[in-house]
Amino acid sequence: MPKFIVYACPVGELAHQLAMYFEKSRRMCGHNSAHDYMPHCTLTGFFEDKVSAAPAYTQKLARSYKRLKRSQPHPAIEIKGLAFRSDWQGLELASDWLKKVMVDFACTATSPTRTSPLRLKEWLHLSLAYDFQPDQAETLEILAQELVDPTALVGWELRFYQQNPGNHWICHQRLKLESAEPKSD
Repeated sequence: MPKFIVYACPVGELAHQLAMYFEKSRRMCGHNSAHDYMPHCTLTGFFEDKVSAAPAYTQKLARSYKRLKRSQPHPAIEIKGLAFRSDWQGLELASDWLKKVMVDFACTATSPTRTSPLRLKEWLHLSLAYDFQPDQAETLEILAQELVDPTALVGWELRFYQQNPGNHWICHQRLKLESAEPKSD
């Protein structure tokens, strides 16, 4: 059975900066586990179900989003800043509203063929690097500080992905949380 997951993915200037960071960090320091994924904030854990169940999940995710859209703050996801630990580097994020959307989704997205409950993520973050060699930490930190501006213009998309063997991804749904364009007065 394929694995499914829900992510919030950045679009706009920040997404461009992240792409540059991932390319340069791989070139300078080699592969780390963050390179196995597109830049994202994980909202659920992976779960297995039949491919035929995907349309029901995307329908429920869209319904949860629409149900709570009126109370969506701007920005939908707050970027707290860059964070650097000995085993992880990334952006710390916050969104009580998005957590409510995901609770609504988890409560309504039932499936007779799913083998385990949906696991919602409490710690919202976007990983830049993890599972890297300890001697690379400083280089990766300096690179992140040079290339990633936490205040850069960003929009977010709520995405429903299917991950197949060989790290082959299929995006079944993209819901625009907000535009990456500046608002005009």
